[in-house]
Amino acid sequence: MKASYPLHGVSRHQDRLGVGNALTKEMHEEDMELILSMGANSIRLAHYQRDQYFYDLCDEKGIVVWAEIPYITVHMPSGRENTIRQMKELIVQNYNHTSIICWAISNEISLQGVTEDLLENHRILNDLIHEMDPSRVSAMANLFMLETDSPLVTLPDIRGYNLYYGWYVGEMEDNDAWFDKFHEEHPDVVIGLTEYGADSTIKLQSPKPEKGDYTESYEAVYHEHMLEMLAKRPYIWGSYVWNMFEFAAAGRDEAGDPGKNHKGLITFDRKVKKDAYYIYKAWWSEDPFVHICGRRYHDRIEETTEIKVYANVPEVKLYVDDKEFGTVASDNHVFRFSVPISGTHKLYTSAVIDGVEHAEISDTMEVVKVSEPNPEYFVSADKVRNWFDETEIAEEDGYFSLNSTMGEISANPKGKALLDQMMAVMTAKTAGGMGEGVKVSKEMHAIVARQPLKRLLGQVGIDLESDAAKQLNAALNQIKK
Repeated sequence: MKASYPLHGVSRHQDRLGVGNALTKEMHEEDMELILSMGANSIRLAHYQRDQYFYDLCDEKGIVVWAEIPYITVHMPSGRENTIRQMKELIVQNYNHTSIICWAISNEISLQGVTEDLLENHRILNDLIHEMDPSRVSAMANLFMLETDSPLVTLPDIRGYNLYYGWYVGEMEDNDAWFDKFHEEHPDVVIGLTEYGADSTIKLQSPKPEKGDYTESYEAVYHEHMLEMLAKRPYIWGSYVWNMFEFAAAGRDEAGDPGKNHKGLITFDRKVKKDAYYIYKAWWSEDPFVHICGRRYHDRIEETTEIKVYANVPEVKLYVDDKEFGTVASDNHVFRFSVPISGTHKLYTSAVIDGVEHAEISDTMEVVKVSEPNPEYFVSADKVRNWFDETEIAEEDGYFSLNSTMGEISANPKGKALLDQMMAVMTAKTAGGMGEGVKVSKEMHAIVARQPLKRLLGQVGIDLESDAAKQLNAALNQIKK
């Protein structure tokens, strides 16, 4: 009898603040305990060989491991022998680790286009894996822009896509549609979600989280959706959050905190678990717990605020200032309360199991009603505005504006010329760049076409109240639909 065992996984970059990659055994052990505490049963070791001690820990703890060589983003024709040597060393050194299920060939290797030399290199590595280790499978993590009919997709035994709909492009729901369409067209292809995530810094907070705002609040909402999406699609063999921990990224300068990738569920120093960590714990772990979200959103300007609780129990009870406020049930591990606030309030929540309140399973926090937004919750203090005010965009009937979709503007020759000029500037600033040979999938084009231009600008960090945005809007206002 076959049994289903979905892999609930995280990707792990091992580097640490002030330490780099020179980890001690105690640091490896701490990482493992944090991963296990969330309920994960698999780890994608992207994108390089690891300390033997960490593979030993994976064997000991029963973790399922995706092992991978550092063949990433850019294919170099002169690097073939290096990739072959890397794969041989990975397999020889780790063959006897029972935790490893696959040897991964590459990650997002199609960013600068797919050439015959790239394909041949992948065929050689795929054959090498099967020759050296017939007991395990080959794997790949594909760039979300890669066409699903590319020969790279079906080359390895198992494969996954790195999808960032709801962060870099598109909306969260586009992940659902992408997997449904893929499964309908390729019902026999084994597919997983090898990367997904959204950046956040713990100082940034919002009662109205939006894609691209870098708030802890949006990251939590994003992962709420992704967990529900995965739970409804049993054909997805496994998933790997990007990333368990924040990590160093020299090319990034985001949210006022340069040099980091902020998609981690836990901070770079391993000291703070973001709210998103707890929604995974709610879905994946068995030991009952409750967690009140938004504790770093302490100063609140709204009259009525949402108090959100993550838990893996059927019901939770909320107390406000030691008075019972209400009990809420949920089947998706998210419990919501609308609480009027007027001053400083103490919040307390406890688990309710089979109708019985368990005070030992509880959490507390404090919020305070303020009259002005806390500037610390914004990327830049000089851009503080009321979250409930929308930026006004000047527009005239019959003419384009930043409210128009990319598809609408692109369909007009003058509009397309303006967008092409804008995209050329934005692409040149993209870390890693885009090669001339890259193909953008039809699905990606359709998703981008549906986006209002103002959403794209916000995603790349352009303030709608900036001179650049106003000038672009003024130019669009001159183009008749």
